[in-house]
Formats: sequence, structure tokens, C-alpha cells
Amino acid sequence: MLFNSFAFALFFPVVTLLYFTTPHAWRWLLLLVASCFFYMYYKPVYLLILVATITIDYIAGRAMADNENESARSMWLAASIGGNLGILFLFKYFNFFSATITEVLHQPAVPPLVKLALPIGLSFHTFQAMSYTIEVYKRRQPAEKHFGIFALYVLFYPQLVAGPIERPQHLLHQFREKHSFNYDVAVGGLQLMVRGIFKKVVVADRLALVTDRFYWDPAHYSPVTALVAVLFFSVQIYCDFSGYTDIATGSAQVMGFRLMKNFNAPYSATSIADFWRRWHISLSTWFRDYVYIPLGGNKLGWQRQLINILIVFVLSGLWHGASVTFIIWGAIHGLLYIGELALTRAGVIAARPSSAFWTATRTVTTFILVSLAWVFFRAGTPDKALAIFRQLALVPAQVLQHTKGWHLMAEHPVTCWQLAISFILMMLLFVAERLQPGKWVSGLSRSKRWAVYYTVLFIILIFGVFGNREFIYFQF
Repeated sequence: MLFNSFAFALFFPVVTLLYFTTPHAWRWLLLLVASCFFYMYYKPVYLLILVATITIDYIAGRAMADNENESARSMWLAASIGGNLGILFLFKYFNFFSATITEVLHQPAVPPLVKLALPIGLSFHTFQAMSYTIEVYKRRQPAEKHFGIFALYVLFYPQLVAGPIERPQHLLHQFREKHSFNYDVAVGGLQLMVRGIFKKVVVADRLALVTDRFYWDPAHYSPVTALVAVLFFSVQIYCDFSGYTDIATGSAQVMGFRLMKNFNAPYSATSIADFWRRWHISLSTWFRDYVYIPLGGNKLGWQRQLINILIVFVLSGLWHGASVTFIIWGAIHGLLYIGELALTRAGVIAARPSSAFWTATRTVTTFILVSLAWVFFRAGTPDKALAIFRQLALVPAQVLQHTKGWHLMAEHPVTCWQLAISFILMMLLFVAERLQPGKWVSGLSRSKRWAVYYTVLFIILIFGVFGNREFIYFQF
């Protein structure tokens, strides 16, 4: 079920009302049934895959808790991780590696390709389930004895499809807490949801009208259009993904649940390292805790640290998709991260900017580097990405020649007015995020608060692009 659909507009208030009217002892069951329905709305058979991984991880967690033998505990951990990664590999990576082997060996597919649709959000709930068994193995989290509550931990509908990727210490105990309706908490959650809807349908999906056409066939467009589309996609993917997170966090908050913060103004970052402290925080901290640190982190020498960083970023790219372009995207961020560390260590750049000027300079530079890396993320193939970079290289010449390059295609022009609307909406969003409207709106009188609410809803209805467009991160 899409957050930006009419179905969810009915689902959310009904489930929330039932949640607060259901006796506390049975609320977990209500949420579990609702979450199953939410996920089955896409394709019912996908739920069987989740049930399989949930069962494996539940049994492994209980076995590790009841066993003091370290070799036996390690065996159960391996069985859990192997089961999760095996299912993820089968549905997401099998064909990619099979095709790669075929291309290298110049032989028919060995093993043969399989026709399996990727279950929505498989990578997200796989990583969340793995964090549970790892934490139980390390004795930082007691094994959950209630199968239904453990299933709810994996299936909780607000963050089921695209995160944030929660840790058991933060979320599991909340399903046992009794949440009473709190007006201020609910209003804050609804404000988050409206902000997320604004990001998705008003900004992200409107920018998609430009970026989708361009990335479908970039050769038909001018260099200036290429530049606009590349910059627009940077904003689109942020608004699309953080918009989902806002709706997820807000819908959970209305019921009294607290989800972790997944974004912290990432395009205000002054370095690549700073960007990854602000972007998709739940994933970056997952890789830090469960891959980077176990590999040795920064404790095994400078060269090993750089290798560990590159491994983490390449794996992060591969997590996003079974494609060479995602691997390249991850490697680019890894190399940029390593380059920054090397320059900082050599004293060429300061760890933190020393003035407002250098803060602005480094912020703009980081945004440009991240935007250029997004080209590989979005392009689909390395050849298409390189073609886009060749177009970008021609931008200065086109500007100097005063060439008009603001049309996407002769048959489907995007007017300057449409581009202006997109730009204004982007600026409105970034200003609103900077001002943190939730804090000052709550201090207004009731009439002024409702005036603000009606204004935002009016903008959404007038400028929103409504077509039940999926969120970008659903494919992961």
C-alpha cells in the first residue's frame, strides 16, 4: 500500500482509531494483522517470504538465548544470517551474478537465470531481522519469547517497506508499552505526515516529470537540460525518500511509537563523511556497526582502515541494487570519503570549516559531488551515465554561446514557467525545513494554526502530482 494513495488515506485513520479503542493486551495482534494487510496489498504471496525469515530468526534467537555453548550459538547465528542472505541473494542478486558469470565465461547462463519478482522492501526488513539475531548473539538484546511481537517487529507497517531500519533495543519494547492518546504527540505526528506528503507529491513527483524524461533518453536533450535534470534528481530522491520517512515516523508517532531519525538535512553537509552522517542514518549506522567495526574499523592501521571504508561503501552500493551502476556509485562515495580523510590527515583541508565562507564553499562542493554520483545511481547503465557526463562537460560552451537549452523534447517541452514552479517549490521546502515549522506553528493561535494547515493542504492539492507513484526506495 502506498502512503500517497487513497487506500492509505482510509487505512491509517481506521487502524489508528482501532488501536486506541482495542484493549492493550490485543493491540499487538491488531497491528500485526494490519501490517500483514498493508504488505499483502502489493502482492499477497510476498508475505510468505517474510514469514519464512521471521520463523528462522525467531527460532535462532530462542536457541541462542537457551544455549551457553559458543559454537552452538555461532551455528544458530550463521543459520539465521545464511537464511536471510540466502533469500535476499535468490530474489535480488542471483540473476545479476549469473549474468556476470555468463559474460565473463562467454557461455550460456550457468547457473540459469530465474524469473522471480523482487519482493518490495526485501533489503530493509532483511537487515532489520539480521540486526536482531546479531544483537541477541552478542547478548546485547534478550531473545523475544512472544512470536507475534517478534513478527510485528519485522512487519510493523509504518517502516516495513523502506525503513528506517530499526534496532531491537529501540523498537521491540515499545510494542509492550501502553500508549494512551496524546493530542500534542498526535498533532506532531500528523504534521510530519503532511510534510512527507508535501515532499513526495508536490516536490519529488513534480521533479520526476523532468528527470524521468531526461534519464529515459538523455541523448535527445541539451547540456543545460542535462544539468537541470541532474540537480533536480538530487532533490527528487531526497524528497522522495525523506518524505517516506516523515510519513512513516509520523504515522507511528500518532500511535505513540518512536522511530529513529533517518535524515538530518543531508544537503547541508560540508563533506562526504558529514553527508553520510546525515543521509539514511539507519543504513549507514547498520554498516558501521555490523560490517565496518567487525572488519577492524580504524584499529588495524591506516591502510586497513581505507580498505574497510571502501568495502563498506561498495557493499552499500550493492545493497541498493544488483547492478554495476550501484556498485560504481558506492565506490565513488568510498573513494571520495577516503580522499577527504587523506587530505585532512595531510593538513590540506581542515576537519571542520573555519568560517561561514568556507562552510558555504564546502557545502556547495559536497552537494555537487553527491549530485554527480547520483548520475550512476539513476542512469541504469554505465554507458548512459558516461553519456550524461559528456553532456555536462558541454554546459559551459552552451552557456557561453547563449544557446537556449530548456526544452526536454520537441514533442514534450517543459516550459520555463514549469521549471520556475519546481524551483520555487524546492526553495519553499528547504526554507520550511530550516525554520522547523512544527515548533513555531504550535505556538500560534488556533485560527492561525488552521490557516497554516489549510494553506499547506491547498498547495498540496494545487501543485501535487497525484498518480500513486511508488517511492524510489521501494525497489530496494
